[in-house]
Amino acid sequence: MECGMHKKTRCYGAAFGLDSREPRRNTPPGGAQDRAATTLDELDRSVVHALQIHPRASWTLVGEVLGINPVTAARRWRRLEEAGLAWVTAYPRLSNSRIVVSGVVEVDSEPGAAEDVAQVLAAESAVANIKLMAGGRDLVASVQARDLNELAHLTTLLFHGTPGVRATRTHVSTGVPTEGSRWRLRSLDAAQCARIEAALPVPSAMAETASWDTLDAHLMELLSTDGRMSLRSLAAATDAGLTTVRRRLQSLLASRVSLRCDLARPLSGWPLSAVYFASVPGQYLEETTRVLAGVREVRSCGITAGPNNLVIDVWLRTLADVHVFEAHLSRRLPRLTIGDRSVVLRTVKHMGRLLDRDGRSVGVVPLRNPHDPLPSASDLTAGLDLSVG
Repeated sequence: MECGMHKKTRCYGAAFGLDSREPRRNTPPGGAQDRAATTLDELDRSVVHALQIHPRASWTLVGEVLGINPVTAARRWRRLEEAGLAWVTAYPRLSNSRIVVSGVVEVDSEPGAAEDVAQVLAAESAVANIKLMAGGRDLVASVQARDLNELAHLTTLLFHGTPGVRATRTHVSTGVPTEGSRWRLRSLDAAQCARIEAALPVPSAMAETASWDTLDAHLMELLSTDGRMSLRSLAAATDAGLTTVRRRLQSLLASRVSLRCDLARPLSGWPLSAVYFASVPGQYLEETTRVLAGVREVRSCGITAGPNNLVIDVWLRTLADVHVFEAHLSRRLPRLTIGDRSVVLRTVKHMGRLLDRDGRSVGVVPLRNPHDPLPSASDLTAGLDLSVG
């Protein structure tokens, strides 16, 4: 299937004007999305919290920790997943620059073109996140590449070739002290969290030296679509032996691939999002990011090389909190200077997931393995949908 800009990108979603010839693999059947509850009960939240800690935890473990039947836990998750309210996805480990180099790209669009630009970019597997913004930029996107040369090449191909893009500013990420996979609902108590954490796989230093091959890339693509896909399903989809898949999966998850359980933001209790562009003297970066990682509203924090050396993504409860939270940061971190801030009008794509206006998952563009060959300009141009909007 061809989807959006890139012939090689398989897209499991018909949202945003994307090609709909292939069925959406995570779209609720029979209008389940429309019937889904707009709030989560405590059991729903507990199941999600458990998977935020251990995205591939067995239902037996989850049931034991929550004091419920494993079948009940699985049924609750299936309902949330089918409604696009929660999902588990995989992506290259952002904390290791030997695996992936990320860039935060601010995009200025032509008047009225921001939605169309977002639709086109959403189809590209190297673009992990896209947000429509208010303030000093129309969009913010994150792009993943193998190295700096590829990042420069890729951002040129993607953004300069997209109709409606007027200007871009790329900030290279030099570190990710905290990111969205570490954000928690806080529905479980300390003892419950500890029991689930104890079941997490032990990291292996040997896995860091392993090289990517076709099977690794295929496994990551499948897991970015369904991070809880069973070993048997993975083996069947890759035409590989069960033992081989188990070993490769352990190697990937040990250090090269991250899993995360995400929740539609309006259901989290934090319905609004903002991005702060901030600076702190270099000698205080480590101390500052350590404090930021412990602030509940902080969803992610990236260190960048640019006019501002921190990009802080936060979740908030009300619009007024944009300024209240900034004042709180200034009191707690007096050396931190906020250079600019933008309210997120809408998140279009979130770690490969295509989101509707209510923040629900309606499709997925599996994230590109950074070690795959870079698409050529002709590939991108051939796949461009110039008729969007």
